[in-house]
Amino acid sequence: MTEEEFIQRFQMQALPASAHKFRYSHKLKSAAVLIPIVNHQGQLEVLLTKRASHLTHHPGQISFPGGKVELFDVDITATALRETQEEIGLQSTCINVLGQLKPYQTISGYEITPIVAIVSNSKSYQIDENEVSEVFQVPLSHFLQRQHHIQIPVYHRGEHHSVYFMPYQQYNIWGATAAMLHDLSVLLNQDN
Repeated sequence: MTEEEFIQRFQMQALPASAHKFRYSHKLKSAAVLIPIVNHQGQLEVLLTKRASHLTHHPGQISFPGGKVELFDVDITATALRETQEEIGLQSTCINVLGQLKPYQTISGYEITPIVAIVSNSKSYQIDENEVSEVFQVPLSHFLQRQHHIQIPVYHRGEHHSVYFMPYQQYNIWGATAAMLHDLSVLLNQDN
């Protein structure tokens, strides 16, 4: 898929319902993540981070750059852009925001809005080692292939829902990050 095809498919499709159906009745904190799509030598890749191992919440997990909405953030897009710059040093001038996916509710008490963007000039990153241990990229084509979308049924608070896993090389991409990638894949493959 070319960058132009990605943009066209993303912008021309209605957002499908999220595969993540589990909803929480308690008040959730707002957060946003950036799903950065990088055009690397003509191949689209998804930029991901590995969270620092010393963190209290989700240490060592694969995630998108992002975090909690702060009072000074103008909107959720501003949150995603600010957090991306803080975590990996990617400037907003290199980010072309296309839109967002449906929000995702997490067991840890957040409603996370995924912001989808095309990233240019991603040659080097300034990693905040307090939050991130690694930045890496995975071919978008990997996530568009349904055989990589593994679902495991789980029960939480008496309710059934599925957790997605999308392994890639030595990385185990799962949970909210994998569910967001699944939703993006469904959106991009609606006509296929």
